[in-house]
Amino acid sequence: MDKPQVLIVMGSDSDIPVMDEAAKVLRQFGIPFEMRISSAHRCPDRTTALAAEAEGRGIRVIIAGAGMAAHLAGVMAAATILPVIGVPIGGGALNGVDALYSTVQMPGGIPVATVAIGKAGAKNAGILAVQMLALSDSGLAAKMKEYKESMATEVEEKDKALQRKRHGG
Repeated sequence: MDKPQVLIVMGSDSDIPVMDEAAKVLRQFGIPFEMRISSAHRCPDRTTALAAEAEGRGIRVIIAGAGMAAHLAGVMAAATILPVIGVPIGGGALNGVDALYSTVQMPGGIPVATVAIGKAGAKNAGILAVQMLALSDSGLAAKMKEYKESMATEVEEKDKALQRKRHGG
């Protein structure tokens, strides 16, 4: 198996159904990745080590998903020079808004690219990781262009089907 280029980290095993959306995208594009569970609060040393050692293992992008206080992405970003994409995960009393704020409101100098709350965000994190990797991989860039074109074609086909249904033809 190829060395992983993307590290997907989540704060709890309850986050797996959400973070699997990022994994699906990476599989679709043939990008090797690894998934880990580590908590910024329950095991901060382990979390910091995962981020600090990632670059030396060939990781090029980190995707970190967490709910509630959601400091995982920020803690990882503080420990590495790799780009970190934060996925706020819904749940709790605020349905993920607290996770969104904790992920997106980083102090200057510790950037975390933040996507939408939940599964759509995890999917977008996977796509953003592909786009980052495609900057130095023309084959991957071509696959990304095809992906975008196929989305546009799908919308056009759905519109044609709607028009046929509504106008009887």
